[in-house]
Formats: sequence, structure tokens, C-alpha cells
Amino acid sequence: MNIPLDYYRTFYYVARYGSLTRAATVLHANQPNVTRTINKLEQSLACRLMIRSNRGIVLTPEGRKLFTHVERAMRQLNDAERELNSDLQLEQGSITIGASETALNLLLLDTLKQFHYDYPHISLRILNHANPMALRAVEDGEADFAVVTTPYRHHAGLVSMPLISYEEILVGGKSFTALSFQALRLHDLENYSMISMARETMSYQFHSEVFATYGAVYHPDTEVATADQILPLVKHDLGIAFLPERMAAADLASGAIVQLHVQEEIPRRQIALIYDRHRPMSPAARKLMDHLIAESRPGQAKE
Repeated sequence: MNIPLDYYRTFYYVARYGSLTRAATVLHANQPNVTRTINKLEQSLACRLMIRSNRGIVLTPEGRKLFTHVERAMRQLNDAERELNSDLQLEQGSITIGASETALNLLLLDTLKQFHYDYPHISLRILNHANPMALRAVEDGEADFAVVTTPYRHHAGLVSMPLISYEEILVGGKSFTALSFQALRLHDLENYSMISMARETMSYQFHSEVFATYGAVYHPDTEVATADQILPLVKHDLGIAFLPERMAAADLASGAIVQLHVQEEIPRRQIALIYDRHRPMSPAARKLMDHLIAESRPGQAKE
């Protein structure tokens, strides 16, 4: 039986208010159309649902039984409409983001601060992942989108949009102060203890390829799981390391660490926004993406 939903909606308001006239007002219809709709519903169900009386509309036993179910369905539909409207107005909702440590510190945190101020009722969930795990979270639908650093392995179906670029510099603790006055080559760094991200990360691969380009070997003595672990080790003179200039700026200014100067050019890296073009995105997630794009003024998406 394929009965239009509007028939039940009309029945609900007539039964709720006990008046064809009032129901017509709520439905923005005229009374004859409301009467015709009720007649069609009764014909489709092959039973009488309501009777006119001096007191208005009175439901039959069949009508009361139907109203019990229709009222529950209308309540759920109205609740759904209110929730969707709240989502569209960004009065509620949630966003899950996969983010690498560097992307989080260099870009995402500042944007999230403003976004949370503008839309305080949107809940945020940050998955602090290495690049491969962050991209996998997007593919699996666990994250709405990811913000990661280059390089990363391209995944079919995911859109990559560059946001900002950044420069990495070589830094060391105070014990390397004398070395900071020298012009070093990548070959020279083979003689010093180095700190890096873990061997399986794309950051490790990036630096290995840069060293290889100039005929040097990248062989760190200490590997860490996340980028924010590097700076404390450098400050305690456990080795030298490449860090985003912005992440090292405060400690450089205070003299807690020193910058070492490399003659070879270290390519700039990028922070990119990654999302699944085939997966629908919530209004809240789309709004945050728009904030990230607007603030960084990226180039066009690269699929």
C-alpha cells in the first residue's frame, strides 16, 4: 500500500486539533482540500477514521488506533527536522579531524580556536595520527577530513588541497653553539647525533631523500613517535634535528637552542587538507574546511 505521507500529515493535524479549519490553517491549505485528503486516506485504508459532530471532529476506534502510530511518527519527523535545522545553523554537530602533530601546531590549532569561539556548540574530536593513519581514518569514514604534512602517499578517491608551506631549519642545544657559526654541509651532519621521526614515517623518508640527493646518508641516532617530542630532546643536547622554523622560534629567541646553518637547500614542505570526494560531509565539517581554506588561501585542489 503506497499512501502519500501528506495524507498522514493532514490526518495528524485534523485529529490533533479536532478541526478541519484549524488544520487547514496550520497546513497552509484550504478546508475543501483537507476534506478531500481525509476522504482519500479513508478510501485507501478502507475504513472510517473520523466523524463530524457538534463538538468538531471525533475519531473512530480505527482513527484512534491510527493516530497513536501517526503521532509517534510525526514527533520523530519533527525532531529530525529540528536537528537538521540546528545542524545547518551550526547550533549542534560534531567534527572529527585526523591531524599530524606538525599540522596541528602550525595551522590547525589557531583555526580551531576561532572556530570554537564562533560555533561553541560544535564538538571537536582530534585524531593525532601520523600521515598514513590520518589518511586511513578519512578513507574509513572515521574522520571527516585530515590535515597532514607533505610528503604523503596518494590515496585514490581522496582530494588533496595545499594550505600553507613552511620551512624547516636545523637546530641543536646549547652545546652546539660553536657549531652554529659554521657553514655545514649535509655530509658533515653524518658526524653528529641526529634526532628524527620514526623510520616508517614520511618525514623520515623526506629527509632521507634530501640527504641522498646531495650524496649524504641520513642515519639518526634517536627516533621519536611524534614531532613534539623532538624539541625537548634537542634542548637537552641529545642531538640535532630539523624542525619547522615556527615550532623552534620561541626557544631560538630565548637562547635555549641554536640554529645550525646548512649550505644545501632544504625543500619547503606543505600542510595539506585531505578529504574523500565520495563521502557526504556535515555542514559543520564543511564550514571548518572553508575556514581553513580561506585563512590559508591555497591553490586549487589536486585530485
